[in-house]
Amino acid sequence: MIPLYAYRDNSCDPRKCTVKKLEKAGFLKIFTKISRIPRNTLLLDPTAEQAFSPADKNIRSITVLDCSWVVLDTGKVSSWRIRRALPFLVAANPVNFGKPCVLSSIEALAAALFIMGDRERASDILSKVSWGIRFLEVNREPLELYANAKDSTDVIKIQDLFF
Repeated sequence: MIPLYAYRDNSCDPRKCTVKKLEKAGFLKIFTKISRIPRNTLLLDPTAEQAFSPADKNIRSITVLDCSWVVLDTGKVSSWRIRRALPFLVAANPVNFGKPCVLSSIEALAAALFIMGDRERASDILSKVSWGIRFLEVNREPLELYANAKDSTDVIKIQDLFF
């Protein structure tokens, strides 16, 4: 089982924080300093040039950035060795429902797991929030297609179908 991590800068309400819920449930470990994140982890980064794909299934761990992009030191993130952006998906969280590419951290992790073929774990993670299963319902078609892609290039081609 691939370890899951989160970098959290405490910029969101801890009562609504999805990674805090995942940590409490034992799904992931939270880091509050970027320097503490394992360097061999795959960083889910919306600014990355390469799309996340099933070809990434042999990674050692996944780290989601649970922070405000306004205050994030992007220099530290952009130099990360393994960075991937998730393909086009629609948010189902109450704050950004229906907005494309504005996923909560729990949605981002679940999407990555689903694309890698770990659908059960994706569902388990999403079950920690009342609206979680809705994310899979809203994105069922693209997630299925992304999960059957060969690599990042295929994912980009599939993504273009949804724009």
